[in-house]
Amino acid sequence: MERFLEAPQVIFRVGEIPITETILGGWIIMLFIILGGFVLTRRLQERPRGSQAYVELIVNAFRSLVSDTMGTDKTGFFPFVGALILFILISNISGVVGVRPPTSDVNITMGMAILTFLMVQFYRMKAKGLFGYFKSFAEPIFFLFPLNIISELAAPVSLGMRLFGNILGGTVIVALIYEVIPVVIPLPFHLYFDLFVGAVQTFIFAMLTMVFVKMAME
Repeated sequence: MERFLEAPQVIFRVGEIPITETILGGWIIMLFIILGGFVLTRRLQERPRGSQAYVELIVNAFRSLVSDTMGTDKTGFFPFVGALILFILISNISGVVGVRPPTSDVNITMGMAILTFLMVQFYRMKAKGLFGYFKSFAEPIFFLFPLNIISELAAPVSLGMRLFGNILGGTVIVALIYEVIPVVIPLPFHLYFDLFVGAVQTFIFAMLTMVFVKMAME
């Protein structure tokens, strides 16, 4: 567990780009989600049974979450939101099996936050037009333009750093506990930081993403 107290290890390099254990873990999780989706949906039936029933239950839950948060006219976002929730949740709870959570790496969390930021800017420009987009930063008065720009740039930083800080903090705390007390005793802390905190942070990230995009489209 002491390796969790250090920076993510570099597994290999692609040219000059280092691929760390967290990046590799993120790739594995994405591959797992893609393959899982393929396997679970390759034999769909009109009357859902077995695994199909559970998959449809999850899909309906994602659709309902998006509909309740963003509005019924924006349910088209549920595939993106669902994929985001699955990736973050699996990443957060992966520490239970003894691997370093990908979301404990600021590069992963800020990457997702930047993706949300780009979506917000795209849909705001689409909704308001180019002129209205730039004009919105000067509202309600022109002198607030610099503050509005700073506020807009601070949103993805806050979004990414919140997830990173909570997951990394839990990982470090559990690693320190394992260093000073027997292996069995830290198990409740392991479950709390990896499962409960991981689920809460997943929900917060997904909700803020939906709220930011919805506000941009209004």
